[in-house]
Amino acid sequence: MEYRKILKTDNSKIAQMIRNVFDEYKAVTKGTVYTDPTTDSLFELFQIDQAVFFLAIHNNEVKGCCGIYPTKGLPEDCAELVKYYVSGDVRGTGVGRQLYEKCEAYAIEQGYKNLYIESTPDFNQAVRIYKKIGYKTLTKPLGNSGHFGCDIWMLKELY
Repeated sequence: MEYRKILKTDNSKIAQMIRNVFDEYKAVTKGTVYTDPTTDSLFELFQIDQAVFFLAIHNNEVKGCCGIYPTKGLPEDCAELVKYYVSGDVRGTGVGRQLYEKCEAYAIEQGYKNLYIESTPDFNQAVRIYKKIGYKTLTKPLGNSGHFGCDIWMLKELY
């Protein structure tokens, strides 16, 4: 598995992989990354300061992705962990962990003190993992992600 930052030529492969995960879980799509138009142009979205987007690539296929993004409306010392998806055929092999560790290390390097994430009950396995690695459930959303379909909000204090 190769881990690297996003390239412009990755856009369509990433969008397809993300939507495949939603389809696999029969997850709600309205008001989520599935229907978010930026999902088709993630390279462009991440061309701002203090943002990064990592990919896991195997045989020229996107097998996972995860990013750090300074979402509008978040507290100054907080970034959002975004678009964290792993293809079903590599789930459970450590790919997700590698992506997450790269993102958390980047967030700390950038001076962030907290990471925020949004999800849905459709991804309850992922939510359990977030709790296991230190995320705490919030009673309301932070920031303005625009993903009104997400009703699970979590925050992790970085050390």
